[in-house]
Amino acid sequence: MATLCTKEARPLRQSGSDLFSRSGTHVAKLKGKKAYGSDGRYVGTLVGNRLVYRSTDSATIGSAFAQRAHAGSARASAAGSAVLGEEPPIRD
Repeated sequence: MATLCTKEARPLRQSGSDLFSRSGTHVAKLKGKKAYGSDGRYVGTLVGNRLVYRSTDSATIGSAFAQRAHAGSARASAAGSAVLGEEPPIRD
């Protein structure tokens, strides 16, 4: 299980192609380097170990999926990043 974070250092956990928030909420599925929400809408792009929202990628659409539960994480937040892009629109 890989540990990632958002542009503003909110922790995420990766299990296969699934991304989960700190609370264990299934927030996205990866398709290549792009992440899509349960409704198939673009959530962000993986840049290294950061998930960043990029408006240039936001026109893409993925497949909808059923969310699944996952155990939460007690990981502390990391420092923010200067990566080009915005904080992804995901709930913690």
